[in-house]
Amino acid sequence: MDGTVLVADDDRTIRTVLTQALTRAGCKVHATSSLTTLMRWVGEGKGDVVISDVVMPDGNGLEMLPKIGEDRPGLPVIVISAQNTIMTAIQAAEAKAFDYLPKPFDLPDLMKRTAKALDQRARTPAEARAEPDERPDELPLVGRTPAMQALYRLVARVMNTDLPVLITGESGTGKSLIAKAIHDFSDRRSLPFVTVTGADLADLEGPSRVLARVKGGTLLVDEIGDIDDEVQGRIVRMMDAPGEYSPRFMATGKGDLAAAMEGGQLRQDLYYRLSGAALHLPSLRERVDDIPLLVEHFLGRAEREEAPRRWLSDDAMELARGYTWPGNVRQLENAVRRLVLTSGTDEITRTELETVLGHHPEAEPALNPSADSNEKLSASVARHLRRYFDLHGNILPPAGLYARILREIELPLIEIALEATGGNQAKCADLLGINRNTLRKKITDLDIQVTRRRKLM
Repeated sequence: MDGTVLVADDDRTIRTVLTQALTRAGCKVHATSSLTTLMRWVGEGKGDVVISDVVMPDGNGLEMLPKIGEDRPGLPVIVISAQNTIMTAIQAAEAKAFDYLPKPFDLPDLMKRTAKALDQRARTPAEARAEPDERPDELPLVGRTPAMQALYRLVARVMNTDLPVLITGESGTGKSLIAKAIHDFSDRRSLPFVTVTGADLADLEGPSRVLARVKGGTLLVDEIGDIDDEVQGRIVRMMDAPGEYSPRFMATGKGDLAAAMEGGQLRQDLYYRLSGAALHLPSLRERVDDIPLLVEHFLGRAEREEAPRRWLSDDAMELARGYTWPGNVRQLENAVRRLVLTSGTDEITRTELETVLGHHPEAEPALNPSADSNEKLSASVARHLRRYFDLHGNILPPAGLYARILREIELPLIEIALEATGGNQAKCADLLGINRNTLRKKITDLDIQVTRRRKLM
């Protein structure tokens, strides 16, 4: 790499690590803990790329981006932040940041993004978008796990394109919230956002009525996999000939829609038209580390609505982290709301949470360390699946179980194999006994971060 990088972060360790890594890569580095100093350097014409934290002792890094754009058009700014919500990613995109990474970040990944910024530093930025209209201060889409951070970055990239968006995930994961967030922060935000089901399109005049309502805004088709073939055909024709004011099309669906297409439940032409950008929302049990963050969010919102201030005891939080949450974030939110109203003390106990959750069994890892050490993998999986079915009582689990189980097994298998082979994809493919192109596709589909070096930050 060749160029000068300005680093602004109030964490001395981060400044030191970035300075050493960038210097070794051939860059000149100026590092500071002050936004005032950073802005002075920018005003003096120093630097080819800026790497800045958001929360600094003397200001907010995101709020400096418009000023940097005025003083130095085309100067790329990479935002790093420990504020791990979708709002940070969206605000960074709106402020025309070159890139955004959550903390803790992967150092080799940041180095690659910096190299890309240096390569494109002469690029002239597009005209700044108009100031956003009134918007909510926050969205109920929070999480610091890698899966959620990858989702936030993808949302920020696609929100101002016209690509159709296909959003998949289990019930209660927030598919409609993601769709609404993309609309509310897009260039179409002043136009209608209309959600329809198969029933709205069941008669011949349904598509024309829907298009008249949406008026070039955003049209969300809810649970596309549950719609019959005839109505699916109408959606295809509507997308091909939307009339004078073409809306942006989005759709939500449960389970593996690619498998549904291959099985004939979803039309191939509809699937490919909708999947211009594919977003998958992980289940709550796939992002256990986000549960305390979500609980804090829901408790804080209840307090702002003048409910009593509450918090979970350590035992209650342990139970919340271990529970399977078949209803995902929606179930967690409802449980917290009920606990706020019914708890006898400010601290919510484990017993109170158990009462709200009923008699469902707690989650258990597929490979239980307390089980017989000679137990075969198939037996461990079978035991886990029986508990999963028992959890739902007399109700069947959500559709798409086959694909979900394969994904849960496939993801750690590939991650561990990559770790064992030092990130060498050729060796990993050979170890797994699959084609290298197949491995690459699975890495992309499963959003696996690959690095051939140890994560330093």
